[in-house]
Amino acid sequence: MEASVESLVFVRDDEYTVARMSAEGMPGFVAAGRALAGVQPGETLRLIGEWSEHPRHGRRLTVTASERVIPSTVQAIKIYLGSGLIRGIGPRLADAIVSQFGEATLKVIDTEPERLREIVNIGPARQGQIVEAWRDQKAIAALMVFLQGFGISPLLATKIYQLYGARSADVLAADPYQLIGQVRGIGFGTADRIALRSGVPERSPERIKAAVLDRLETAAARDGHCYLPLPVLLASAAELVEQDQDIVRQMVDVLTAERRVVVEASAGASGTVVVYAKHVHSRELKLAAQLTRLGQAASTLPIRAWAEDPGLNDDQQAAVTMALTSTVSILTGGPGCGKSHTVKTVAATVKASGGTVTLTAPTGKAAKRLSELTGMPALTVHRMLAHEPDPDPGTLFEQTPAQADLIVVDEASMLDLNLATRLVSAIPAGSHLLLVGDDDQLPSIGPGSVLADLLRVETIARVRLTHVFRQADGSGIIQAAHRIRTGGLPDLPGRGGFWFEELDDPDRVAERVVHLATVAIPRKQGVRPGQVQVLCPMRKGVTGTAQLGRMMQERLNPARDGDAEHWAGSTVFRTGDRVMPVRNNYDKGVFNGETGTVTAIVQQDRLVEVLLDDGETVTYGFDELDDLTHAYAISVHRSQGSEYPFVVAPIVAEAGGIMLRRRLLYTLVTRARSWVVLVGQREALETAVHRLGHRRNTGLTRRLLLSPLG
Repeated sequence: MEASVESLVFVRDDEYTVARMSAEGMPGFVAAGRALAGVQPGETLRLIGEWSEHPRHGRRLTVTASERVIPSTVQAIKIYLGSGLIRGIGPRLADAIVSQFGEATLKVIDTEPERLREIVNIGPARQGQIVEAWRDQKAIAALMVFLQGFGISPLLATKIYQLYGARSADVLAADPYQLIGQVRGIGFGTADRIALRSGVPERSPERIKAAVLDRLETAAARDGHCYLPLPVLLASAAELVEQDQDIVRQMVDVLTAERRVVVEASAGASGTVVVYAKHVHSRELKLAAQLTRLGQAASTLPIRAWAEDPGLNDDQQAAVTMALTSTVSILTGGPGCGKSHTVKTVAATVKASGGTVTLTAPTGKAAKRLSELTGMPALTVHRMLAHEPDPDPGTLFEQTPAQADLIVVDEASMLDLNLATRLVSAIPAGSHLLLVGDDDQLPSIGPGSVLADLLRVETIARVRLTHVFRQADGSGIIQAAHRIRTGGLPDLPGRGGFWFEELDDPDRVAERVVHLATVAIPRKQGVRPGQVQVLCPMRKGVTGTAQLGRMMQERLNPARDGDAEHWAGSTVFRTGDRVMPVRNNYDKGVFNGETGTVTAIVQQDRLVEVLLDDGETVTYGFDELDDLTHAYAISVHRSQGSEYPFVVAPIVAEAGGIMLRRRLLYTLVTRARSWVVLVGQREALETAVHRLGHRRNTGLTRRLLLSPLG
């Protein structure tokens, strides 16, 4: 049968899709199956399937195969044009166009587009927009058919077309490996499947080289490694392509000659040979050189003497002296140890002497928190590097922020190799750089372990604050955090802001976490659910961010008749959703870690409008929604630099509990200001406390030891 898609009801992670459809003489029926993957409201499909009776949802068509077809009936064309698939046409304009041209509507758009101007409100600009959108949709539909021949999800067609346009099929045919890392959702496995089915030999040089580069990029993205030892790389790439290591070794040599990888000897006693991706190697070299430049420069700080602050203890006073005398220095310490008060004293001393200060942090929330704790303006590292104007003119950033006499970077454990390199390169010689952070927290999401690497270089000045102040000492959260940091289990079930609720079954854990976050804590504490943040060690699984986020959304912001919504893969966006960008977008001025609320979904313009927590409004096209995720439940990594009044988190050994490590648990607990409630298995909690995790492969420490800063 042929039917039009009216709306999507549900999309699962494995692409199993439930849609409400209509056909001639059969309005409003439900169809379901993985064969519907990637369908959008407005499309017309030719379906093959069987009618069945679902025990909960009633009669539905279980679809075993589907094919997109051009809508032919007036009603189907009206649904298609009014769905928002063709940018620039909404329901009213769709009615007007179809009333004018009837069943010939799509033929007119395709072959006689100038006739669209017969319709009121369609001028040359809108006509061009409609025609371009129509041609894009045709091309994407053709690309979907092409991909299906390789067993590739049609959901990837739009992403590929967005990047390569009309060249998409040619790119896929010529070198599908170039899609790796360019199109989200396409890794080596997908590209390799396309290549092999296109006739690329298994021992093709391009295939082997792609596998080598993929192993390096995967190690960076998944484990934060800057390099891999050559034996590890050879074994991993050989296993990926099921070829001999000798062939892989030859391709490493070719990639070296092509300047796409760098092979060098490590500083270890064994003299192990290591391999870097070229861009990672270049950044590591540059960061070491720029840090050396800053560390060896003579200070231009306008202050030469300062009075001791009686409100500081000896360690804090030593930190102030360090920051004012060393051009590169590090201040570390756990929660409640007075890092922020020390920073405030340093900054005030410099300002009182006529110097300039920039306070910055990797994320917007971390910068806002730094500003609140010090009483001084702060901005993100990205905004500092973008030379954005001072948000509070006349108070702090009298010149370009990166040119200040003192640059303070809070939450420095979040600095990855790329951001740290850009940051340090922008600071002039003679300025002072003070890195502030807790080295017991998780390292950066991106590759590198910058703060930990610098702490291994003894010539870099550092002070670690260890005294927990009285007001913090009474906090159950801070007590638990310090116990975890030293490898001890917190007092259970807990007290004074820290609580552990023991449950064994992951399904029950998920339900309990959602109930606590949406009902129990808001009711007991008299707060909005939005003030309770769910943090998860993992993304997948019953207690992962994806599943808990869906459950939270259904409790707090369910579908409502008449309200617009848009499905992007297995994620549905609705007005009122809490969302978070997952990558930086300098054009939009949006950065990873910020949060906001969806304020509008404009089907006609294929846009989602988001009001960020800092008051800025940004828009995302439907084809950009990979850059946006729900913020109902987020990973502990994405919570870095943020603080929430109330935190609830599942702690279970699901999928082996591979993410349960001491740094992760410590970071999780220290994100809460008033209460943190952990729900799950005691055994999993003990595992997290005692498991240290791996050390990242980096060469920054070695390079700095060869060129001392002091």
